[in-house]
Amino acid sequence: MARPRKPLLSRDLIVETAGALVDAEGLDALSTRRLAAELGVSGPSLYNHFRTKDEILDAVADAVSAQVDLSMFAAEDPRDWRTALHDWAVSYRAALADHPHLVPLLAQGPGRRPAGLKVADAVFGAMVRAGWPPAQATYIGALMRYFVTGSALGSFARGFVDDETAYDPADYPHLGQAHLLAKRREKVDEGAFTTGLRALLDGLQTQYDTGTGTGAEPAAHTATGTAAGTATDTSPDTAAHTSAGTSADISAAAEA
Repeated sequence: MARPRKPLLSRDLIVETAGALVDAEGLDALSTRRLAAELGVSGPSLYNHFRTKDEILDAVADAVSAQVDLSMFAAEDPRDWRTALHDWAVSYRAALADHPHLVPLLAQGPGRRPAGLKVADAVFGAMVRAGWPPAQATYIGALMRYFVTGSALGSFARGFVDDETAYDPADYPHLGQAHLLAKRREKVDEGAFTTGLRALLDGLQTQYDTGTGTGAEPAAHTATGTAAGTATDTSPDTAAHTSAGTSADISAAAEA
């Protein structure tokens, strides 16, 4: 009987296997020797596809970024900028939640990773089209990355032990129910994310409506705030901001 053929080694197979290893055991578990053993090949075979372990990790991280939904930022999508940011943040957090060990790497930014750069480009472009100045669009992208990756880095509820004797009311008069948080981790963490995202978007909406920090007149932003993600106001300020989105300011955009 003929022996079954081993699957041909490919970049996709290497990334898939490395990702599964990191998901199961963490970043420290990944080494070229361990990965080669998992794939049933010799270590040097990996170097036909990746020059270093860091390149493999970059590819694994980028595969996670590619899972994030960006459809809400398409020019033809009817969602306004606020709804688009909300829906994207939810998708972004879900992708990170599926791969928690990769969050520290993703939190560093996109570097040269194609899918990560597409995320940054999509967020920045959508905010500029909505009437935000390029600098503010950059800040928004950075702010959203800080918030989403921060929420995925750990669990607030898991930070408390399931032992009511650990929180003596004489020392911690307001933590009488803290021992219950660990059992309600999912509800607490989801509620915290939802509350924080709403507060963040409310704050941005106030800036947008009043023109605070945008350099545009309040009326102009009120008009564009109801648009389908595309600035409809034709005032000089808005036009200047929109055209500036194609300038060198784009190169300074932070990863979203």
